[in-house]
Amino acid sequence: MQWIANLVYLVAGLLYLPFALYQALIVGKNRRGWGERFGFVREFDPNKQRIWIHAVSLGEVNATPRLVESLRRRLAHAEVVFSTTTDTGYARAVQLYGTDRVFRFPLDFSPVVSRALRRVSPSMIVLVELEVWYNLVRMATRRGIPVVVVNGRLTPRSAVRLRRLGRTIQCIFRNLVWVGAQDEAIASRFRSLGVPADRVEVTSSLKWDSAAVTDQVEGAEALACALGIDRRRPLWVCGSTGPGEETMILDAYRRLLDDWPCLARGVQAGSTEKSDVAGPLLAIVPRKPERFDEVARIIERAGFRCIRRSDCCDGIQVVPKPGPVVLLGDTMGELRKFYSLADVVFVGRTLVPLGGSDPMEVAALGKPIVIGPHTENFQLPVIALHTADAIRIVESADALPSAIEAFLQDEDAAAEIGLRAREVVVDNQGATKRTADAIVGLLEAG
Repeated sequence: MQWIANLVYLVAGLLYLPFALYQALIVGKNRRGWGERFGFVREFDPNKQRIWIHAVSLGEVNATPRLVESLRRRLAHAEVVFSTTTDTGYARAVQLYGTDRVFRFPLDFSPVVSRALRRVSPSMIVLVELEVWYNLVRMATRRGIPVVVVNGRLTPRSAVRLRRLGRTIQCIFRNLVWVGAQDEAIASRFRSLGVPADRVEVTSSLKWDSAAVTDQVEGAEALACALGIDRRRPLWVCGSTGPGEETMILDAYRRLLDDWPCLARGVQAGSTEKSDVAGPLLAIVPRKPERFDEVARIIERAGFRCIRRSDCCDGIQVVPKPGPVVLLGDTMGELRKFYSLADVVFVGRTLVPLGGSDPMEVAALGKPIVIGPHTENFQLPVIALHTADAIRIVESADALPSAIEAFLQDEDAAAEIGLRAREVVVDNQGATKRTADAIVGLLEAG
């Protein structure tokens, strides 16, 4: 079976090669780390206990800090290392854990996996959400290295596709020693793929725990000063936006300005005018950094002057110029700062079928949230927030201006829904402890 898997990977790799070259040469993605992808990661001390955590991208990496903190506190002698797949995930992991503890995830060819396992020498492999690869799980199991899934997420569609692979996939899932699923429905899908029932536990989502419940975010005031944001003026933040959404948002913003009951045209960021004569200010923070320049052009083509965060240094305030503006968050690691300044937040990748983005971080800040209908990748938190009447879902971009204006015009309603959203976060926390307990127990038993 091993040679069949390698053959399938080889064919898939050849088919993917033109796209990979386009991404690297034209788009600028995934240019580095190819040695690590072929298993040539740095060699770690084989005599130390080591937990290898794989978090494929930015969202999965952001779910890990509190778990890692707990593991380091309880397993002081153990080392924690990380692998990621995407550029954004790698950059965030390096920011959190340091270059010497982070590497690119190796391709799932058996010789590559063998080389990586030998160099990393893990005592356990922790896969965040899913990422159950055939050769990695099979070869780790043969070496006596337990493989677990934390923050397990498996959609009905993915489960159906995997079940079509029959006994092959069941053999791999049967090798998982523990799965921490986000809810019972997901747990049942893991069991249906072959994970023994006694190895599956419902833990809730780690992302609830990673969402820091607070009213203040360090650096937010410096950000506001640098961008010339008048805190008396309503601020609408659109975070993690995807292709096609920015045009919809800008159209909605124009309609919002046209309908604003107390709008004084021409007032922009940095204005000293009172908020009762100024229309709301818009900030857009795209999900992917490679789209920053593209979104800047979209803003300008829509007739707005674009103020880019990357052009504004902390401590140096933007000098306002005539004409309506839109702020562009084109730096990494500052989305929470934008959210903390917002009066209302639209969570992106939800007006277009891109699976949605994480609303939990916004909820923890107590902000009123508006999203579109496409939330497939974040169904659990969206359902929890919707059940508590702590989020507003619009079915199309046409409904966006009225939803935003409703919150900006009724501060009491905005505060109330934000408070309910924060309570949902607090009520769902606890996955970190349950997950850490399982990992520590398995390592101590092994």
